[in-house]
Amino acid sequence: MNVSFMFALLSGLVVLVALLLGIRIGKMAEKARLEAALGERIGLEREDAIKRSKAVVGGQVAEQVAPYLPDFPCPPRSARYIGKPVDFVCFPGEEGGEIEEIVFVEVKTGLSELSPGERSIKRAILEGRIRWVEYRIPLE
Repeated sequence: MNVSFMFALLSGLVVLVALLLGIRIGKMAEKARLEAALGERIGLEREDAIKRSKAVVGGQVAEQVAPYLPDFPCPPRSARYIGKPVDFVCFPGEEGGEIEEIVFVEVKTGLSELSPGERSIKRAILEGRIRWVEYRIPLE
């Protein structure tokens, strides 16, 4: 065989091996970059989840102590915690034996707003779409 042909063949193989190594190293570098980005994103999402969880827990604690805070619209002893779909139903005057009114109270913290369900309940109450039902359990 011709020396120049062997040199060309060997040079081609070296270039091919270098190209394959370059592709492999590039894929490994891209994988490492993506894994680092994913790790950073997971860390940020965990932080966000922790913040949201703290806000929810803080809101739940605030709901429980709300009747004892200043400016709560009803006497604390008249408040009954329900939680969902309304936080409290209050019965002012109950301590004296004659209920003056029934008050539905939704407790909010920070900038939180009424949910669609809470808005629907508020509308029903304000529009007078509320009634009393006495349900008797059948004994037979």
